[in-house]
Amino acid sequence: MKKTLLLLLALLSLQVQAVEKRLRPFVLAGTSQASMEETLQSTRNKLKAGNFEIVGEYAPYEGAEIIAITRDDLKATAAKTDFGGFGAVLKVALTQTDNGIQVSYNNPDWVTHIYRLDGSLADISRDLGNLLGHEKTFGSRKGLKAKKLRKYRYMMMMPRFDDNIRLAKYKKYQQAVDAVEKGLAEGLGNTKKIYRVDLPGKDETVFGVAILAGKSNDAFIMEKIDTAELKHTAHLPYEILVSGRKIYMLHGKFRIAQSFPDLGMGTFIRISSAPGDIEKHLKAVARANKKKK
Repeated sequence: MKKTLLLLLALLSLQVQAVEKRLRPFVLAGTSQASMEETLQSTRNKLKAGNFEIVGEYAPYEGAEIIAITRDDLKATAAKTDFGGFGAVLKVALTQTDNGIQVSYNNPDWVTHIYRLDGSLADISRDLGNLLGHEKTFGSRKGLKAKKLRKYRYMMMMPRFDDNIRLAKYKKYQQAVDAVEKGLAEGLGNTKKIYRVDLPGKDETVFGVAILAGKSNDAFIMEKIDTAELKHTAHLPYEILVSGRKIYMLHGKFRIAQSFPDLGMGTFIRISSAPGDIEKHLKAVARANKKKK
């Protein structure tokens, strides 16, 4: 009887620990001493071996390379929820530092909850850890619990995940997709297309978009806020989501904060113009097929 009671208490303790697990936005896979090109090619090969699809690559500034990836099970999970397309693509980042090349990626457990996905990305998390490594999670000193993440905002009165911004509306889904494709092809808003992923079984498409100029250009913003020892390079690029006939973006104050939850208010103020500027750039893309008055 005593042994049974102890076993039950031990199981209860494990359950409580699981519930109380604190999450962080990024995973440090490890540090490579090889060249950037060698590390990049090796990372590509490992991802392909795990059936990950490389949907785009991006070098936002010197010493940084980003590989955007997805997989059928990731897309299927993302497709289950409203605006799940924001979580349909993960980024693997290679960042040159004085100690070697940091290889990191978006934490799938964080993505699951910050984008309110209905399902688990545990298989994705396990496979990325096996393929690339899983030295530790980082990006938030204390971390956040899953319940907190699902209603996350930087501070009171700031936007949450579902406080997204509608950039444009068209009569049909395909017209909305075509508008984004046209806007990116023309580089409207000083942007560049990094990837496109269509979600299965629904009219939803997510685009990865680089911002190349203005007060919110990728290099400028990261220089201001990505100052910690472990780099948040996998924060980039931003997303445009076509869902049905409408085109959306995540509010900049949410999108930046969820990658930098420990960002001090003083630093946030230094980039106070960025959220509005990001919207301006992405709106130019989304409204590519709108007639000018």
